Amino acid sequence: MTETQYPTIDIVVEFTGGLEMLFNNKRKHKISIPTQDARGLPVNINLLVRYLCENVMNDSRKELFVVDGTIRPGILVLINDADWELEGEENYELVNGDNILFVSTLHGG
Repeated sequence: MTETQYPTIDIVVEFTGGLEMLFNNKRKHKISIPTQDARGLPVNINLLVRYLCENVMNDSRKELFVVDGTIRPGILVLINDADWELEGEENYELVNGDNILFVSTLHGG
């Protein structure tokens, strides 16, 4: 069974601090994502990151967002305005209406 056969949830994903340049220079994206992965596991931030890289990112420099399959150090992740560390980081299971914000703290000076 493929991911597209599962029902979807609607979330908002935002990028700031320069990350928006990797995503069509667009800060806010409304996304419908399958509720489960191909193995039937609930969709979480880890799956969202893979989905973003494969379906939303139009820049070939994925290493500016992801390193070794996880969010690059120096990028803050907020889940509904709370630090993702308080929510279980990449294991947080997404629900309909979530707002996920990625903020790059890496910039020139």
